[in-house]
Amino acid sequence: MQRIHENHFGSAAFSAGSAAYSSMLTFLQDIPSQFNIVRNPATVGYRSTEGAWYFQDEMKLRSNLTLRLGLRHEMTDGWNEVADRCSNYVFDKNFVMSTEPRIGHSCLTENHAKLLLQPRVGLAWDPTGKGTWAVRAGFGIHNDLQDNVGNRAYANPPSNAREQLAGPLLSLIPLQKNVPLPRTCGTPGAPPPPACGIYSPGGFDPVMFTPTSQQWSFTIERGIARDLMLSVGYVGSESYHTPLSLNTNAAYPQVCENPQGCISGGTTTNGDPVPVGRRVLVSKGTLYHPPASRPNPYVGSGVQWIDQGTSSYHAMDVSLTKRISRGFAFKANYTWGKAMDLNSAILTPSAGNEPPYIPSPYYRRELNRGVASYNLNHQFNGYTSYLLPFGNGQRFGSGATGVVDKLIGGWQWNSSLRIAGGFPFTPLTGSNTSGTGDPSNSDIPNWNPNFKGKVIVGKPDQWFDPRAFVLPLQGTFGNVSRGALRGPRLFMLDSSLLKRVRISEGLNLQFRAEAFNVLNHPNLSYPNEVVFQGAEYSPLGGVITATATTSRQIQFALKLLF
Repeated sequence: MQRIHENHFGSAAFSAGSAAYSSMLTFLQDIPSQFNIVRNPATVGYRSTEGAWYFQDEMKLRSNLTLRLGLRHEMTDGWNEVADRCSNYVFDKNFVMSTEPRIGHSCLTENHAKLLLQPRVGLAWDPTGKGTWAVRAGFGIHNDLQDNVGNRAYANPPSNAREQLAGPLLSLIPLQKNVPLPRTCGTPGAPPPPACGIYSPGGFDPVMFTPTSQQWSFTIERGIARDLMLSVGYVGSESYHTPLSLNTNAAYPQVCENPQGCISGGTTTNGDPVPVGRRVLVSKGTLYHPPASRPNPYVGSGVQWIDQGTSSYHAMDVSLTKRISRGFAFKANYTWGKAMDLNSAILTPSAGNEPPYIPSPYYRRELNRGVASYNLNHQFNGYTSYLLPFGNGQRFGSGATGVVDKLIGGWQWNSSLRIAGGFPFTPLTGSNTSGTGDPSNSDIPNWNPNFKGKVIVGKPDQWFDPRAFVLPLQGTFGNVSRGALRGPRLFMLDSSLLKRVRISEGLNLQFRAEAFNVLNHPNLSYPNEVVFQGAEYSPLGGVITATATTSRQIQFALKLLF
């Protein structure tokens, strides 16, 4: 049993606010594409109780055959707010968001984590009965209890409402704090616009199912020598109900032909996103036009987590292991694998090499399925450890005693090598060409059918050729798949030298000299993915400005163990 307490206040409640501009020009002109603020942030406290039990039985069916069966059950009472202030938007049968959130003790309208039965099966078989072969297979279903979703549950009225304000930012400063929130536009008793409020929604699916993963493996091991073993295996998994970041109240894609902007949102003819609703000056005052293109015009744009994600992983694994003998041990491993999913960046900072969100809830989500942002198709890892043969009883200096033995004995050399393919990345248009009104820069370009030559150039100042892409027609989505290109490879060699000195029975001194990235190999990060600047190719498209690892680092340590 486990009791979860998670409290949110201060910056965790978005108390600082944020303003977004689509370009440097709109920043200089003070024309924000989005401006959100929480005027009266309140501390909220989330609680959840979890429990689990399991049953396992291991049966030796034959002298060389063992079967293991297991069943695990996990449960949770949901995600609840201690003072019954959990605010979460709900949806009707057409997946249209409610105008006002549902407020209560639980953030969920249904708890689907009360009964989660997870079977496990394992098999171990020695075909010859001599201990030189081993065949292992396993299958299991695993759940990921949602016990850390406070960062999605707090952003709704009335406790921590995110207001979406319109107009130049400087005209809104200073902002009034500690004032009652305006009533939501479109609700009974709300004043007419612009006195009412439109809020940016947060939250997650109120009928959320628990993310589930089915995992299986098959491995054959062969003892080549007494201390040497070769292993070849296959690992696979299929996951469902994983979270997706989605603007569930996104505007319908459309092109705005009016260069002054359109009331209903969309894009202008040059691809810039149109503000979501605007104020129009008329002879009798200010008339507010709600953004009619959003499914619910009285709720702003925001990001929710929905449980409709899927992912898969398949990999071949080969390893060669030598157990320690004569002071020497090593392990070498190669993995070829492929992970596919609908979206890896459930939080924008978690995957900067792909679009932060799925382009639109009205776009076929399965078309966004691609190589996961964290997928490395090739990986090699090698590790060695060697007790240097110096000192009393060793090959060299076997007769050493006293100070001499303490100086030359007890040395150990370790090293590790990692070689990996590049991470995938997705080119971006740099503007909201699809017309969804989404300012998060999630739109992708089209492949250029007239391009001839290499897409991947492979240079830091131009990793890929931007001319391989063209802007899609305004109001449409691009056809470049997620994770279509690969970034730079990784090569990392580390080494360390260790010296142990025994001072007394309970007192030991340890000296370490460690070097990371011994060869000072430059491991480059992924390139700038934004291909276009307006309608022209961006001079920064494909340029790499950062490294994925540090330069050579050397450190020394002295440790006293007692």
